[in-house]
Amino acid sequence: MSVVIISLFIIIAVVAVVTVVMTGFKGRGTLSIGKKNKAAVIREATKRLAQNPNDSAALLMVGDIYFQDQDWEKAYASYAPLLDQMGGRVPSEQFEISLRYGISALKTDRFVEAKKGLLLAKNINPNHFEINYNLGYIYYIQKEYEKAVPFLRKALLTQPDNVMALKYLGYTLQSLRKYQEALPSLKKVLDVQPDNKDALFAMGECFYEVGSNDQALKIFTHLRVSPEVGPRAALYAGLIRMRAGQLEKAIEDFEIGLKHDGIPLDIMNELRYNLAAARIKTQDLQKALIQLKEIQTVSPGYKDVASLIMRYQELNQNKNLHTYLMSGQSEFVGLCRRIVSRFFPNAKVKILDISVLATYTDIVAEIDTSKWADLVIYRFFRSQGSVGELVLRDFHGRIKEMKAGKGICMTAGTFTEEARRFTEGRPLDLFDKNRLNKVLNAIG
Repeated sequence: MSVVIISLFIIIAVVAVVTVVMTGFKGRGTLSIGKKNKAAVIREATKRLAQNPNDSAALLMVGDIYFQDQDWEKAYASYAPLLDQMGGRVPSEQFEISLRYGISALKTDRFVEAKKGLLLAKNINPNHFEINYNLGYIYYIQKEYEKAVPFLRKALLTQPDNVMALKYLGYTLQSLRKYQEALPSLKKVLDVQPDNKDALFAMGECFYEVGSNDQALKIFTHLRVSPEVGPRAALYAGLIRMRAGQLEKAIEDFEIGLKHDGIPLDIMNELRYNLAAARIKTQDLQKALIQLKEIQTVSPGYKDVASLIMRYQELNQNKNLHTYLMSGQSEFVGLCRRIVSRFFPNAKVKILDISVLATYTDIVAEIDTSKWADLVIYRFFRSQGSVGELVLRDFHGRIKEMKAGKGICMTAGTFTEEARRFTEGRPLDLFDKNRLNKVLNAIG
């Protein structure tokens, strides 16, 4: 008899809890109950749902518990059928079901369903913070930035200091390249969360894009060692210093970036590419080639890496060509003098004039050999582009003006077909890169 009485008490207790939960949902929408009572409610609701999967009272009971417990998958499964049972419910119940359905869908990465639920709830209460914030967040994640902005702005009308809404508004405006507009939101985030490295990095990017390089560099230098954003921060810091001509500091930035673990491939390639570029500018070709070859190994076809390797490998192996193309003006002129002095074997050479201009260098020399003696003008182009007919016409004009017997034109690039045709029958001798290399190798 006592067992029967105890059993009756248990049944009465479960029924009482279920009744309270159901009436509590209608009155308040949220109800805190103990773990034992939750388990009892779930058991009772599960029995009812086994008999009728669309039992709205049972779905509301378990949905409320799962939502409070943040068991989002089960919460979504509970509220999804309720969305089709909205008829006859009061607006407050419709609102809560739609909102909870939308939030549960969002938490389980069901963005289409999340928008559906949130937009239904928005029709009932268009100014609700959670609705506007979550819709803005979804559109941000889906990269529909223009749609995200008005929702996030509306959310901030309700809660002006909400850090999450400020953060995603800042990120969204940054993604829309509205960098100046993004800065105030990001600043407010950092006022509350000064250690938020993602927001600080975003602010640095905005400063970089609007040309505030000093402020950007300060941020990126601070973030270079961060495991999360360090590689990207080091890349930006290096780029800023490269543009300012601070090559050694730029090299340091890029090297710090490359010391991190787990660097995304695109960032790693950019760090190596720009480190190579800085090394080339400091004429450290050997180390530059190491970086270029690393890129070529992991990302064949990346930018112009293949052609850079060919070009600078040759320069690294040919000291004279390196000097011709990359050394300072005085070293270059010194090399040109050596070419002139040794161009004609066993000749006596007297250099009369050296003219260093923006695009070429001219050397006028008296050449005296055992068979002939004459005035020869040498013109040297450092460019690796094409030398055209108009340039040679100018050179030929100077030869005639100086009454020279011959003109020799050398370039690290090529001559156009028109330029070559112009030399026919004229005292002009052309040396393109291939012929120049032979001259450079000959002088040692």
